[in-house]
Parts: sequence; structure tokens; C-alpha cells
Amino acid sequence: MIVVGAGPAGSSTAWHLARRGIDVLVLDRARFPREKPCAEYLSPEASRLLDAMGALGECERAGAAQLAGMMVRSPNGALLRGDFAAAHGFRGFRDRGLALRRSLLDAILLERARIAGARVVEEERVTGLVRNARGAVAGVQVLDARGQSAERRADIVVGADGLRSVVARRLGLSRARRLPRRIAMIAHYRGVDGMGAYGEMHVERDGYAGIADVGGGLTNVAVVAPAARVKRAAGAAAAFFDGWLAAHPHLGARLARAERVDAVRATGPFAHHARRAWARGAALVGDAADFYDPFTGEGIYAALRGGELVAPHIANALEARSPTDADAALAAYDAERRRTFRGKWRVERLVSLAVAVPALMNRAARTLGQRKDMADLFVGVAGDFVPPSEILSLRYLLRLLAT
Repeated sequence: MIVVGAGPAGSSTAWHLARRGIDVLVLDRARFPREKPCAEYLSPEASRLLDAMGALGECERAGAAQLAGMMVRSPNGALLRGDFAAAHGFRGFRDRGLALRRSLLDAILLERARIAGARVVEEERVTGLVRNARGAVAGVQVLDARGQSAERRADIVVGADGLRSVVARRLGLSRARRLPRRIAMIAHYRGVDGMGAYGEMHVERDGYAGIADVGGGLTNVAVVAPAARVKRAAGAAAAFFDGWLAAHPHLGARLARAERVDAVRATGPFAHHARRAWARGAALVGDAADFYDPFTGEGIYAALRGGELVAPHIANALEARSPTDADAALAAYDAERRRTFRGKWRVERLVSLAVAVPALMNRAARTLGQRKDMADLFVGVAGDFVPPSEILSLRYLLRLLAT
């Protein structure tokens, strides 16, 4: 079988499949290591998945930063802080989150997939899908590093190729959500003032910024703004990025003496989903299946978890006695995926609403700043180890807006 994309979703999928003795070929248009625009945050529960793959120790040895929790600043300056290790009774696999540059993380994960038995071809771009007589996916069309076109056949193709997934688009499953339409611009700095053991989110009326230590003396700085505003910058992402930070003095002052060590990279627009995460002979994993908004830092965890979820269903599909049974196995993956992520998706939508309505964000931040127990629950949900139902309950929501 073929996995398209060698990021966290593709490497996780390939590792879990190869461990089952399944012949897996991973294809990616890049050569690794490579940079990738991303907040580079891994929740405490992501460590469980890294540990299962034998990658956790490698990530820590590569210098991953340890995050004790999250701090959020609202437009009016109200602050809330939540800790991963808290008194609410829920515990993650680790009491800390991690942050590590994608150039390091992705190379580690891809090597784990290789060690498990997956074959990897880099610098090969997937351009389309191959179909059989019944219309099922039966492989991919590719362009290799020399620009030569070819077909690669497979019983099942997994699209783990990110926001603009070729697989999802060729299947006709990719859909853009109406709102929000945001673009992220990301760069690394050395020497940012005031960095501590907390990831930071700074919500403003015209977007938000995320700041986090990612190890090696570097800080990831991300600005997320409405896509329409960024487009008016005539493609000058770096100019927009610098201007946005300078326009918010509490951020600009912290970067005044810092050195930007790489180019500003842009990604988005966000807010897209697939109508379903499977088709005959194919499945979608990670951002290729769904991505709403980067505020809660769900991306890498969802990618790793998606690979873990899809593998047994693909194994069932490969062993199926009929095409109908194979379809049922892939449909079962989609159903499990929805059950697994539904609560977090609801939280993401509520957070996105608060970010878009400054008065609502200010009120929520004021309450959470006064109620550390509630802030810890919120951050635990963002850390993927507290059930989303804890903050989706009517009792929690009423308390959130009561003061």
C-alpha cells in the first residue's frame, strides 16, 4: 500500500502499518529534513504516541523544549494561565508538553517508520490517482525528481499530504469551511525576551499570535490573521508579519532585540474538511482529513493519533474477502475518527468564536484568570488528556460567562 506524505500523519500511519507486517511505501515531494510552517507544539498526550513509536527519547535528546502549560492574553490584556499538572484529577501521559522544530521532529518520525519496515521515496510528487474498473483507487500518478511521470500501484492509498491534499482533492472530498479563513505566518527567533516554561497565545482584535520555546535557544513566533487582510499585503508575508507584531507593542518590545534566524513562512487558509475520510481504496489522515484552526495546537497530536486509528481498519480492508467488506472497513475508520475527535472539534469551534468576538474573549479570559481550576481544565483539554465534555458542560460554560 502507499502513504502519500511523510509528515507526522504519514510517518505514524506507515509505522503502525509496517509493525503489522504490511508492505508500505511512503512518498513525499520533499527531501528530509525540511522546514515546515507549524506552531511545533506537541500536547502531553502526544508523548504517548511518540513513546509507542520509539521516538520520545529521540525528541528529548534532540533538545525539545518542555512546556508546563499555556498562557493566554485577551485583547484587553486579561491573562489566564493553566498547567498540565493540576489538581483536577486528570493526568496526561506526561505532565509536560513538548515543542520541537519540525525539521527535527519529522526526520525522527520518518526514520522510525523506516526502522519499522516502511519503504520511503523522497522528492517524488503525487499528481493524481489511478483507478480500477470499478472506480476504486488502485494507485497514484507521480513525477519523480527528474520530472519523469509514472504510476505506482497499491491496494489502498492513504492521503496524509496536509492542508492542500492532492489525494483529498482528486477524490472530490475536500471542502472549505466558510469561516474562519485565516493564514498563519511563522518564523524562528533567537533571544526573545521573557520566555518561560509556558506556551503563549496573544489574542488581538485583528488576529492572534503564538509564542513558544522550541529548544536550542529558539522561539517559534506565529501570527494568525484573516486571509483577506494578508492577501491585501500583495504576498509580502514577511512585511505583514513584521508590521502586525510591531503594531502590538507588548509583543514588539519582546522581539526588539531578538534575531530572526529564518524566513517567514506562510500556510493556510485553514478551516477545511473532507466530507468523509475514506473512499473506495483510499483513506485520509491528519490535516488532509480535517483542519479548523491552529489555536488549540491540535495538529501534530491529531496527525499521530490518526495514524494509530487508521492502521487496524486498513489491515481489515486488506484482508477483506470482497470489495464491499473492504469499503465497510474503511467506513468504520471514519466513524471511529469522528467519535474520537468530535468533542475536540466542538471546543475548537467555541474557541474560534471567542477569538472572533473580542468582548467574549475578554470575558472568558477574565473568568479563567480568576478561576485557576477552570483554566487548568481548559488547558488539559488543549493537552488532549482531559475529556472535552469537562468544558462543554452547561455548568462550565455558564460559569465561564457568569462574571
